[in-house]
Amino acid sequence: MLNNIDINQMNRLMEENKDAKQIITQLLENYHTSVSMIAHEIRNPLTLVSSSLQIMEAQHPEVKNFHNWDQTMEDIRFMCDLLNELSTFNNSSTLHHSVFSIEKLLKNIAVSFAISLDAADSSIRFSSKILPGMGDFTGDKVKLEEVILNLLQNARDAVGSEGSITLSAERKNDTIIIRCQDNGCGIPADQIDTIFDPFVTYKENGTGLGLSSAKRITEAHGGSIEVNSSPESGTVFTVTLPV
Repeated sequence: MLNNIDINQMNRLMEENKDAKQIITQLLENYHTSVSMIAHEIRNPLTLVSSSLQIMEAQHPEVKNFHNWDQTMEDIRFMCDLLNELSTFNNSSTLHHSVFSIEKLLKNIAVSFAISLDAADSSIRFSSKILPGMGDFTGDKVKLEEVILNLLQNARDAVGSEGSITLSAERKNDTIIIRCQDNGCGIPADQIDTIFDPFVTYKENGTGLGLSSAKRITEAHGGSIEVNSSPESGTVFTVTLPV
């Protein structure tokens, strides 16, 4: 898996040498194709195994009492999730552009997230402040939604059963600024520098690809994502996107 240092070094080399740019571009295309193919080929039979085990469980409920049955099912679900996120991460820099209202997109995300909290009978307090007048935005609507939902889900995990989450957005000149803030446990100082690194996770059953994918998607739009956190005040993720 290529890390951010590898990618930055390749980008510098491509800027300095046109021949190297052509070679590296082809290598990257082959690399992404290979990762996608491997994830796809593993995911298909694994999904079949998962389905077969679920049918077995439905037809023979007594298997639930077998030693390590629950752990086996959980491990398979985790591997399926990991392969799905790996595929998403691998394609996170490939954008399908369209023109849309980012204000409407964010409001729809806020409503959907609020409904999910109600459905789970959660005590989490959620509020949104999406300022009007942000205008049309050109970008990948689906992938930007993935970014915001990932941040909201992380906030939900951070606050636990209670706490507050706020999603806010505004436009300043030619820049869209989106913030996801929570008053949860915060991110320890010794972890905050690595939270965007692929496969680095501090959550139980986490894959370590969610924030990495969010960062790549944001940067593919020419933007940036930053985090400020402390155990006392919680965490704020700020996504900045050029219009």
